[in-house]
Amino acid sequence: MANTLLLLLTAAIIAVGEIECLSPQATALFVFGDLLVDNGNNNFINSVARSNYYPYGVDSERGAAGRFSNGNTFVDYFGAWLGLPAPPAFSDPATTGARIRGGVNYASAAAGILDETGQHYGERYPLSQQVVNFETTLSQLREKMTGANLTDYLSNAVAVLVFGSNDYINNYLLPNIYPASFNFVGLRKFFIAGVGPLGCIPNQLVEWQAPAKRCVDYVNQMVGTFNQGLLSLVDSMNNGTNRGGMFLYGNTCGAMGEMLNNPARYGFSVVDRACYGFRQNQAQMTCMPWSPPCADRNRYVFRDAFHPTQNVHAILAQRAYAGTPSDSHPMNVQQLGVIKFKITT
Repeated sequence: MANTLLLLLTAAIIAVGEIECLSPQATALFVFGDLLVDNGNNNFINSVARSNYYPYGVDSERGAAGRFSNGNTFVDYFGAWLGLPAPPAFSDPATTGARIRGGVNYASAAAGILDETGQHYGERYPLSQQVVNFETTLSQLREKMTGANLTDYLSNAVAVLVFGSNDYINNYLLPNIYPASFNFVGLRKFFIAGVGPLGCIPNQLVEWQAPAKRCVDYVNQMVGTFNQGLLSLVDSMNNGTNRGGMFLYGNTCGAMGEMLNNPARYGFSVVDRACYGFRQNQAQMTCMPWSPPCADRNRYVFRDAFHPTQNVHAILAQRAYAGTPSDSHPMNVQQLGVIKFKITT
């Protein structure tokens, strides 16, 4: 499974409240991914995987806008560190004209690297469709920029890819997997997030009946294999064969592991059950519509059975932007922002 996902991803590569942005360090932010970074795309398609209802967004002024969080997500904080507002959802009819100049979010809850992932949730945008949607945005940008300006704009934009979790949680036993090839035309700067420790999320703890204070080693070993291959993939993409581009690997699993092993250091005290949910340890479902929010959300690592709280998102974004090489390899996003690509034709 891990090798198959890596082959497909190889082909694919050919704080609460309002967030203040720094000075822009990139021309735009384009987001490809799953439910961890979906900011409302699924609100506009026929999907069960939505979060546009209370208590999602309870700690955000925007309310339940479609983020699987009690407030902000990784992308909101990541964009603020880059000096850019969070990009709008592609499927929102209002995402046209000047709104797309700062980038677009194509992420879709229940989606994965594999087209089949999450199909039992209804419509979603898998990676292949997200790339097609990106090409739609490119067509719109070509109407507003000359060829040289568009090339320079894309070369200094940042693309974030957050995939893999759903391919394990919702798609591990699929019998038929078909390869695909994707092309992120013009983009040169990529931040590719590794998969977090899925064996530690509340859903998997209950599903596998993990002992108290233990994660599910079997699941985390699979994730480790995938992440190690992803790290090797990033190194291979930076070895000179892809001149004029830079790829970063985000060590999500390592950062999450630190939070789970040393929760008090990060202000957490509850690591093995969700703040919201249903049945044992609130681990069987996402939030039910209009269910009351738990009282002290800041103590929890996990907001529901699958998703982290906004405080976790904030920590992950900070580590990606300004962390050490063990957080973001081979450099962090702040250092990536300094690099200016000039593509000559």
